[in-house]
Amino acid sequence: MDTALLLEPFRVPYLTRALIELTILGVLCGTVGTFVALRRLEFVADALTHTVFPGVVIGFALRGATGILTGALIAAGVTACALTLLTRHRRTGDDTALAIVLTAMFSIGVLVVSRSHSYSADLETFLFGQVLYTSRAQITETAVVAVPCLAALALLGRELVLRAFDPDAARAAGHRVGALDLALNLIVALTVVAAVRTVGTALILALLVLPAAIGRTLGRRPAHLALIGSIAAVVCGYLGLTISYTASVDHDLALPAAPTVVLTLVAGYLLVLGACGAARLRPTRFRSPR
Repeated sequence: MDTALLLEPFRVPYLTRALIELTILGVLCGTVGTFVALRRLEFVADALTHTVFPGVVIGFALRGATGILTGALIAAGVTACALTLLTRHRRTGDDTALAIVLTAMFSIGVLVVSRSHSYSADLETFLFGQVLYTSRAQITETAVVAVPCLAALALLGRELVLRAFDPDAARAAGHRVGALDLALNLIVALTVVAAVRTVGTALILALLVLPAAIGRTLGRRPAHLALIGSIAAVVCGYLGLTISYTASVDHDLALPAAPTVVLTLVAGYLLVLGACGAARLRPTRFRSPR
């Protein structure tokens, strides 16, 4: 295969920036998604994608586009702390705590949006993302968020895995389970903030769940799951951008980049799942004794 054809779309500067952004997010989401899967926190991740919404709209209302990241970070921090505190109470179940925080935060965002229609169209991009409009400043901001998140997971990885599989053993070993929960919630929240402007709140969950699902299908150890998930996210990001560009430019078929990347991840997961299923069904061949 001619490698020039594979690299042709990325001679365009905005596609190069989009690929760099998706590569950073792929490594981040592939790693964070592993811990989300181990803790079965998919619903928490989904809730976080919606609870950053009021921070986004308030930040935009106060400072325009420059206030979006700050607002989202504050909303994410408030959400992570609120979830951790509510779930510590025995009378409040995890699902109840999620429902309370989700409805409260999202309602605040809706109220703010309803007060002004001047910027509602701009905020639509945060529902579905605009990966092709990624700027150098956004890449820098994403990297600034991704590096401490990955560093924290590298430092707390063993403790978080132990907490996921055996909370009582984690307590017996002297680990503060509440602090570990808060740390993971904050990391997931920051990951959502890093991805919100690229793929939108409606598609972030796919980046957190699908690469981890591919990793769990192919790997066993948590480190292998994170590595496989990160590679899958990066490869599917590249393929999604390539498919979107080729369809739009060569075939006059407009395919939005972010949803195409997500559908590529879905296709990748189904392909891996089907291949593993076929491998299990393949009859074992026995050699006749000599």
